[in-house]
Amino acid sequence: MLILLTIFNSVLMVTGQTLWKLGATGKDIHSLSQLLRLFLSPYVISGLFVYAFASVLWIYILNKGELSYVYPIQSTAFIFALIIGTTIFKEQLTPTKIVGVLVICLGIIIITRK
Repeated sequence: MLILLTIFNSVLMVTGQTLWKLGATGKDIHSLSQLLRLFLSPYVISGLFVYAFASVLWIYILNKGELSYVYPIQSTAFIFALIIGTTIFKEQLTPTKIVGVLVICLGIIIITRK
């Protein structure tokens, strides 16, 4: 159950950061007022709420599990970020990104085996 909660937390983190990127993409920030306007974007505000919830969940996870066990599982965020980056933001999927994600998956499998 702790593994699933940690993976869910990673999904929440990537969702929050995706919302931030959606809110920030294409915006010029050359002044404090433009920066403040960016922070008032519905995407950025939504991302902050999602990230706040993820932080509360992370504290719960840390209370229930060992840091050295749950923290590496958080690296699933790289996997979800790669999926979001290539599908929503049309970023290039390169062989090195694929190998990197596979290495992360292998590391997660090794760490979570007891």
